[in-house]
Amino acid sequence: MVNLTVDGIKISVPEGSTILQAAKEVGVSIPTLCYHPDQAVKANCRVCVCEVEGNRLLQAACAMPVFEGMTVKTRTPKVLEARRTILELILANHPQDCLNCIRNGNCELQSLAEEFAIRDNPFENKVRGLPKDFSTPALFRDPDKCVLCRRCIEACSVIQSVNALGLEGRGVHSMVVPTLGKDLLESPCIMCGQCIHACPVGAIGENEQIDEFLAALADPNKIVVTQIAPAVRVAIAEEIGMTTGDMPMNVFVQGLRQIGFDYVLHTNFTADLTIMEEGNELLKRLKEGGTLPMFTSCSPGWINFCETFYPDLTNNLSTCKSPQQMFGSLVKTYWADKMGIDPANIYSVSIMPCVAKKFEAARPEMCSSGYRDVDLVLTTREIGRLFRMSGLDFNKLPGADFDPWMGKYTGAAVIFGASGGVMEAALRTVYEVVTGNTLEDVNFTVTRGITGIKEAEVDLNGTVVKVAIANGLANARKLMDQVRAGESPYHFIEIMACPGGCIGGGGQPITKANVKRVERIDAIYVEDEACEMRKSHINPEVTAIYEDFLHEPLGHKSHELLHTHYHNANKKFL
Repeated sequence: MVNLTVDGIKISVPEGSTILQAAKEVGVSIPTLCYHPDQAVKANCRVCVCEVEGNRLLQAACAMPVFEGMTVKTRTPKVLEARRTILELILANHPQDCLNCIRNGNCELQSLAEEFAIRDNPFENKVRGLPKDFSTPALFRDPDKCVLCRRCIEACSVIQSVNALGLEGRGVHSMVVPTLGKDLLESPCIMCGQCIHACPVGAIGENEQIDEFLAALADPNKIVVTQIAPAVRVAIAEEIGMTTGDMPMNVFVQGLRQIGFDYVLHTNFTADLTIMEEGNELLKRLKEGGTLPMFTSCSPGWINFCETFYPDLTNNLSTCKSPQQMFGSLVKTYWADKMGIDPANIYSVSIMPCVAKKFEAARPEMCSSGYRDVDLVLTTREIGRLFRMSGLDFNKLPGADFDPWMGKYTGAAVIFGASGGVMEAALRTVYEVVTGNTLEDVNFTVTRGITGIKEAEVDLNGTVVKVAIANGLANARKLMDQVRAGESPYHFIEIMACPGGCIGGGGQPITKANVKRVERIDAIYVEDEACEMRKSHINPEVTAIYEDFLHEPLGHKSHELLHTHYHNANKKFL
């Protein structure tokens, strides 16, 4: 332990702690901008400077380690003036269009400017006038707003191992740019959106489609139908000032009706359906000597990653569409027929925790219903904006039920939103299908948690199935390299592109700390425990669709509507 004094308060902290960490222990908040609690220290913005007795220059609190007898002052006139000047210099090169910015009201730079009462900047505002990058259907870049914190670069290169962003130039000419091309589409970007969470300002964001949604509502010829992904409910509460996971599902459904949706259904229905198709696909590969290990296929960022960096392993991917796309194809075939609605009039909107879903919905092969399966994807953040725009008071809103035929779901579908959930859901069904025995304890806790790579073994009547789970693409790369080398011991591998799984998706409420992702995962399993049904194969609406329409898992109709194929991305960096 190291003894020091922070603003006159004596404290002991572990050796190796920084001033920033020590100050936090005594309740002193030091402002930061480039600092990120889950990333390496960068110390390039200098907003966190403070005085250290014996040092002539101010020191960056995020980077300077404490030492025995250190005396730190965090709020002297000299420190406050330095911080304010640093912020004024940053703002001098930053667009002054906060009211038009996607991060208005949720911007770290904006908050600091208010905290330091910056009203009349003495420095002239000079913006480079660089063009915005709207080259991908999922996210955009506004390089004029970049503050060079480099947090997005670390998220992309270290957490995701994609390296779609890099630093160009030196000094005042430094810029964060897409690698290997002039825009994101020409880079290795797999559109996961983790850079959005890393960015403290509005330099990167989702391609917002609220205006398209409102236009669809205003069209009298469109019947607007929505599906809700399992990770959305636990996080939408954060968008409207509630505690994570506190939005009751029936109130959420009523809220969606209030903002204009004609019918409200649930992606969880097709998550249960995915387990039926994917579980049987795994069993078929095990019995018939198919390509193993089999990879899950419900994370579009992961699919992009596999097609881009491991096109030689796309045969390992399950051919199952994601639950979003299964829903899209069924809502314009099975559901339309059940409801007596012309599928040409159905406008299918999905509410997703993921920006890569916007890209997935636009893939040309996603039209097996005879129409584009999913017409529009809104993120959790976009739905939060629509709720605020509509002025809804969720404390007074009555509940409502899902509409029929594609609204029932089990706890197995709920846990799709967390890393390890798809694997656990599959095991709950595969175990009973293979053994013929009832699984009394459905909790495969070994698959749970935010750990980067998890593994387990399951005995299916003497056949030991080895499984692995990875979240975050740097972790996925380790498993993929093992498979490519022919050294993988696994039969089934679940991969989610985003840290923590879909609960940490690029379209979720902005968070820069893994602790929030853990809270969302906990809320997912609380919902699972509360479900009356917790195994996908006992969902009565799933049973009904097989009896009335699909007939059997992996059958002709299933392959036509619920399965897909993949591409070699064939980019120049391979």
